[in-house]
Amino acid sequence: MDRAIIEQLEPAVDRLKNAVVGLSRADLTAFPVPSTWSIQQIVIHLADSDLMIADRIKRIVAEDRPLLMNADESLWVKNLACEEQSVEDALLLMKVNRRQLARILRKLPDAAFERAGVHSARGVVTAGGFVEVLNKHLDHHLKFIVEKRKMLGKPLQ
Repeated sequence: MDRAIIEQLEPAVDRLKNAVVGLSRADLTAFPVPSTWSIQQIVIHLADSDLMIADRIKRIVAEDRPLLMNADESLWVKNLACEEQSVEDALLLMKVNRRQLARILRKLPDAAFERAGVHSARGVVTAGGFVEVLNKHLDHHLKFIVEKRKMLGKPLQ
């Protein structure tokens, strides 16, 4: 794993924050693409995923081959009242979570990133692999937010 990824974790949240700035509650909860998630749901999903991935990384580093349970993201979005949650709080939570995680990751020896856990759906996974997932996951969803903004008539400047 390229350790430079660690330095990208926290600033990525600023890109997400910039992608939702200026949107009203109606914009955040709109469904410009039917049968897909709203921008609000995407942000809450990202916050939930960030916490889960950080937990997995920490458990892999701290424990010997921990079992990591899969989570059904669609059920989380459906059943955890995403519409009632705060986008601002989710962004803050992500920022602080990533800041704390980066502090831990910077102190780890290279070998720690090769430590493994067993994911209930993916099989053997590594701490470094999850750091890469954390880095890519936000960017994956960011493109959908940008597209939804365009469809709402509020493209990013």
